[in-house]
Amino acid sequence: MPKWCDATIVDKKIWTEGLFTISITANDVNEFEPGQFLQLGVEDGDALINRPYSVASPTGDVLEFFIVLVEDGQLTPRLWKLEVGDTLKVSQRAAGSFTLKKSPAAECLWLVSTGTGLAPYIAMLRTAEPWEKYQKIIVVHGVRFAADLGYTDELKEFEKKYPERFTLIQALTRESTDGLLKGRIPALLESGELESVSGCQLRDDNSAVLLCGNPAMLDDMEEKLGTRGLKRHRKKSPGQIVLERYW
Repeated sequence: MPKWCDATIVDKKIWTEGLFTISITANDVNEFEPGQFLQLGVEDGDALINRPYSVASPTGDVLEFFIVLVEDGQLTPRLWKLEVGDTLKVSQRAAGSFTLKKSPAAECLWLVSTGTGLAPYIAMLRTAEPWEKYQKIIVVHGVRFAADLGYTDELKEFEKKYPERFTLIQALTRESTDGLLKGRIPALLESGELESVSGCQLRDDNSAVLLCGNPAMLDDMEEKLGTRGLKRHRKKSPGQIVLERYW
């Protein structure tokens, strides 16, 4: 069982109904690598209901979590009801190997996500590591509706700061909006739209691909990338793809 720390909510941002970011302070959380996850817990009588969540911020005094409400879930309805000043529990130690230190070197870094799978990439981009390790960074974020997008303003600031090095690609599956792609991420890879927009070819000799979010997206992307010669990156068998499944 994790060792638990007391935490207090210091900010809550609602992106759209049921999609939110909570920011907490917890003095005893150990340092961790961007991309790792912590457990959040809410007491329910004598029980502690807890689940793992990727941290949407690097190690610091304030930690962010990008969360979607699951109506029939045990924990997220309770988290949704919490407000600034309310308390909860957070695990002292982070876990997980979905980090840039565990990712292969390459010219282009593709950070591909659906929904709240964007969270670990926000944490990574707020540090110097990806900018020092990769020449070009492409964030691909797929959601159903434009209202489901989060952190857009912050990501667009990276585009302004690094116009030759950073590209944001947002894609919708349930509606069409000017400036955004339409379709599932695997289909956009197959059609060539991801490469066209990014200006970067996705090849086994130039790309590192991180995939986070919906398991169907991960499976389809891994299969399609495999036809291009990209494979799962492992310590004893180096490749180009690193995965993080969200359920």
